[in-house]
Amino acid sequence: MSDMDSAPLTDRRMIKGDAIFKGVILALAGSILLILLIMMFEMVKESLPAIKKFGGRFLLGREWDAVQGEFGALDFLYGSVVSAVLAILLATPLSVGAALFITDIAPRKVGNVIAPIIELLAAIPSVIYGLWGVLVMAPWLQQSVQPWLIEHFGFLPFFQGAPYGVSMMAAVFILMIMIIPIITSITKEVLLAVPVSQKEAAYALGATRWEMVRMALIPYARSGVLGAVILGLGRAIGETMAVTMVIGNTPQISLSLLAPAYTMPSVIANEFAETTSKLHASALMEVGLILLVVTLIINIMARLLIWSVTRGDTGARA
Repeated sequence: MSDMDSAPLTDRRMIKGDAIFKGVILALAGSILLILLIMMFEMVKESLPAIKKFGGRFLLGREWDAVQGEFGALDFLYGSVVSAVLAILLATPLSVGAALFITDIAPRKVGNVIAPIIELLAAIPSVIYGLWGVLVMAPWLQQSVQPWLIEHFGFLPFFQGAPYGVSMMAAVFILMIMIIPIITSITKEVLLAVPVSQKEAAYALGATRWEMVRMALIPYARSGVLGAVILGLGRAIGETMAVTMVIGNTPQISLSLLAPAYTMPSVIANEFAETTSKLHASALMEVGLILLVVTLIINIMARLLIWSVTRGDTGARA
């Protein structure tokens, strides 16, 4: 007689139920990977005409002419990566500072008021940000900020050119505003998860509030903070409507933040419904494939960064 046959009926039902539960969970987890593989397969299939014609030239080429049938995605790749990276560099310190203020500096009543407001900002549709950017922020940049930068820092290549308003700078600012609520909300939850004993131990050793934050709070929560930054970066590099409305949509590579630019999501949104040929549609699909690959690479590099930062930690993971 087998162990299964000799087991009580209740135990056998539990074993069978656990097996079913395990199978369902594995199927659900595997379906995510399957969806990703199907998506990549379809995108590669639709991109084949452009891949066969241009090869590596598509990734390094800068000409985008639907009439002549010549396509290159370097300008769009540059616009996407630069705008997202600059937005993250500006948003991260502001977001972490806001989260620290809510959790450890502001009175509890004040923090309880500010936190929901910041979380509501993350729910605003991107087109609303875009409208505000093109109607309010871009004219303000054109009339006030950019002329001042040209006058005082025009000797730098980053602030040369005419003050167009709609520009790489406008795209960076709008992305920064959009991802600050995401990073702040997640960082706040991570900081709240740090045990109170961790902070009290630092205070007991004579640490000031700044020393407690620097030596006890941030090191304990840094993996969670990095995770929040990764999510913000993913939102920034894939944002479409708001960036399309303020970046100027001019395919070019320029060191100047005052110059218009173009991103991969923007060119897809602007041209996919008005493709003039099968090759044009294929080129846009390849741009989407590049965007997907870039996003995956960024996430893999970010996971490696988190692993390298936290592998020596002995505390709990945030």
